[in-house]
Amino acid sequence: MHPRAIARLGPADGVTVANGVLGFLAAAAATVDPALSARLLLLAAVADGLDGVLAERWGTTPVGEFLDSLSDAISFGVAPALFVLGAARAEIERPLLVPEPAALVLAVPGLFVALAVVRLGLYTAYDVGRGVTEGVQTTLAATLLAAAYLAGVRSPTVLLGATLVLSGLMVAPLGYPDLRARDTLAMGSVQALAIVAPAALARLFPRALFVAGLAYLALAPRYYPRAGEGKRT
Repeated sequence: MHPRAIARLGPADGVTVANGVLGFLAAAAATVDPALSARLLLLAAVADGLDGVLAERWGTTPVGEFLDSLSDAISFGVAPALFVLGAARAEIERPLLVPEPAALVLAVPGLFVALAVVRLGLYTAYDVGRGVTEGVQTTLAATLLAAAYLAGVRSPTVLLGATLVLSGLMVAPLGYPDLRARDTLAMGSVQALAIVAPAALARLFPRALFVAGLAYLALAPRYYPRAGEGKRT
């Protein structure tokens, strides 16, 4: 890459690229250590929230929205799908290639990737800068899956069922406002605690994160005030 191209990137863009790198690491860890993968997913979500805060503070660049969607496709499309696949395989004693339940274990994460890519494409085409977007954010879907696992949810049936539901919600006709900067920072703080000390105080932090994510999932379309224009997600 030409040095001038790098010079055109802003502070938010650098964090966005870091988000994509963290997504790759989460995907790489998924089949080896699902708990580590879950923590890396949450760290990628922190980076995703931080780039929005930086974009509000210092502005965006023309390439920002494209970097954002590309990184999100890795961190909140491919990586969560591989995480769920790895977590489910860790709890299923039979080999992956047997007909049952292998088809479901493979199909559900595959559907998640497909609908996450569709959702991100629609967001980039129609919703950038609106302050509200249709469908559950890919970041939120990944956060809920990772937080649930760290909170102690290990059942393959539950994880695959949640993944299937979230896949549908990502393309559902529901308006989700962007988080305000102060709420992004608050959520990021809980995410950080869940990353650093997931087992502390009887898994308090991932459980708190999961409850907060569920509250936003259920209530935001109707009750959460619309954020300001220009927030990246």
